[in-house]
Amino acid sequence: MKVSILTLGCRVNQSESDIIEANLKRAGWFITDLSEHPDYCIINTCTVTAKSDYQSRQLIRRAARAGAKVIVTGCYSQLRPEEIMNINGVIGIADSKDKLRIVSSLLNNNERIDTFISGNRSRPYLKVQDGCNLACSYCVVPLARGRSRSIGVPEALKRAEEIEAAGYNEIVITGIHLGSYGHDLRPKTKLSELLKNLLNNTKIRRIRLSSIEIKDVDYELIELLQEERICKHLHLPLQNGDDSILRLMNRMYSLKDYLSTLETIMKKIPDIAIGTDIIVGFPGEGDREFRNTKELLQTIPISYMHLFPFSPRPNTLASQMTNQNTSAVKRKRLNELKALNVLKKTAYMTSQIDKTLDIIIEEQGSDNTSIGTSSNYLKVKISSNGYPKGALVRVRITGIEENILRGDSV
Repeated sequence: MKVSILTLGCRVNQSESDIIEANLKRAGWFITDLSEHPDYCIINTCTVTAKSDYQSRQLIRRAARAGAKVIVTGCYSQLRPEEIMNINGVIGIADSKDKLRIVSSLLNNNERIDTFISGNRSRPYLKVQDGCNLACSYCVVPLARGRSRSIGVPEALKRAEEIEAAGYNEIVITGIHLGSYGHDLRPKTKLSELLKNLLNNTKIRRIRLSSIEIKDVDYELIELLQEERICKHLHLPLQNGDDSILRLMNRMYSLKDYLSTLETIMKKIPDIAIGTDIIVGFPGEGDREFRNTKELLQTIPISYMHLFPFSPRPNTLASQMTNQNTSAVKRKRLNELKALNVLKKTAYMTSQIDKTLDIIIEEQGSDNTSIGTSSNYLKVKISSNGYPKGALVRVRITGIEENILRGDSV
């Protein structure tokens, strides 16, 4: 049997799709592109914005046109099942809280799902947490994913050991609200304890954290980030640079809180890469509030931004707020921050010239080059394609070429 697996959205979605793919491969299924007319297509959807909904529907229709029997899962399918089942070619929807049942359903048995990695990824994801107990006024993810729940430390270690045994040099720890890891377990634990266990019980060369909320970054976690094997990279969503908008978003922290923690991180780890998320054009964001956000972003030491125009999601408080911004206003502000993002990224990359970084090879070009990712989350191109995917290579950074660092192996 042939199956195509298409994924939209976050790293957690990608992690879940990787597990589905690995288990189907193990059972003898062939993973193919849609162009190869698979028997089935599994589509893991996203609903974080209206654009995500649209992209999900487009993928479903494209898979159906390719002649595949379509199985849909993910956040969009969780919230809009009627819309999906009205699309010709869809044979079923898998509950987002138990996506891995897709494998058992296709295999028509009760085979245990115990393969956690896909051979296609140089830096595999390890999902340790799902769901969210927060109530950000713009977000539908808690409605789609449910309350926060974590896997136990022994289970996480088992999965990490499998990744290590397969020869990988980096593992990316993911979750919907990663910083809440372990709060639901009995006995209660936390993310820093999981990291200590990974450091003490595995020899994986690099451990990377995916997105984490600023209020979940405590002193203990900052101390662990100084460990050599923990990647020098954090993604800390800010969402807005004005306190009044943060309150409307129900973000549960102030700018003072964010900046204080950021300052502590930078003092302890001066060269760390800090990424952030920004929502542009939230209801009530006028020119003054936007100016506050832009001026703040110009001054704080971030190396890149993920930028999103506000998209009202059904059944959220933000969708019912007055003072909604027009599409034209959101587009203008988004373009301003995109230009700033280029400057911030270029400045951080420039600061790395003449430094020595370790990269994990992820791509091999046809022009005798390889591209890898550094601990501080930078793409680096080197003049050799003799390294296998997943190899850890030390390089000296020599310059910037088309928005990517250039380096020589040393």
